[in-house]
Amino acid sequence: MTTATKVPLTPEQKAVAKKRARSRRLPLLPALIFLIIVTQIPFLTTVGISLMDWNSLNPDLRKFVGLSNYAHVFQDADLRQSVLTTVQMTVVVVLVSVLLGLGLALLLDHQFFGRGLVRTMLIAPFLVVPVAAALVWKHALLNPAYGLLNGVLTWIWGLFGSTNPPQPEWLSDFPLWAVEASLIWQWTPFMMLIILAGLQSRPLDVFEAASIDGASGWQTFRFITLPHLRRYLELASLLGIIYIIQNFDAVFTLTSGGLGTANLPYSVYQTFYQAHEYGLASAAGVVVVIASQLVAILVLRSVSTLLKEEGR
Repeated sequence: MTTATKVPLTPEQKAVAKKRARSRRLPLLPALIFLIIVTQIPFLTTVGISLMDWNSLNPDLRKFVGLSNYAHVFQDADLRQSVLTTVQMTVVVVLVSVLLGLGLALLLDHQFFGRGLVRTMLIAPFLVVPVAAALVWKHALLNPAYGLLNGVLTWIWGLFGSTNPPQPEWLSDFPLWAVEASLIWQWTPFMMLIILAGLQSRPLDVFEAASIDGASGWQTFRFITLPHLRRYLELASLLGIIYIIQNFDAVFTLTSGGLGTANLPYSVYQTFYQAHEYGLASAAGVVVVIASQLVAILVLRSVSTLLKEEGR
């Protein structure tokens, strides 16, 4: 068996190859310039503002302070609390959404009458505008006077003859849980779709062999299905983390950041629009972007590994 040897290109051929490469990249240049204008220039401007002590109420007193705003972000008690709230909210929402999405994906992986309709209904919450979804939870579900949850409690207590059913103030008594519940409701369909794609890509011959060997349903799920879904679960979790870290709509609409529900994006909003501290708000915003970028790197690595495995 002979191996083909590469013939070195002549200078003329190299020039032609470079010209062809440039001609292929040229149509992408307008999109690249537009992307730089709308993303990188504002980000660099934000970084520049984050290095200044700039309060819009006293614009003439602004001055360069270096990294002191970043030090203040990590030293301020309220901002530290918002970081902890962001971490707790992200972990709870992503973990519960992945588990519920896994259960729903396993359900939809089986054939049954009306599966298409059920799948469409389960996907619907993810298609709702985030502010509209938060308003539905705030007024239709959690309102203590006419909300669905208190109505269900009244009905259940009525079955037992009670005339004094509990009427919790959900947004006051359980504010962080209420925000997390609305986010779980909206993001579970997203997790379900990714996991369902993973279930439908599994090798059927391996499952047939396991069935012939007498493996139980739990053994098949634990030793075959779950390892196959690992990359899909990682991908769903990492994408969910990126979006939940940056969530603002649910916190703003449901609780306005009160009662310990202010996450880091909402704290940035408060610092910028209410305290008018442009430099400090910009520094906190840069911290959010960097944290999101770190997670995005993990996402890209996970996607790359997934694509390599699928291509084998």
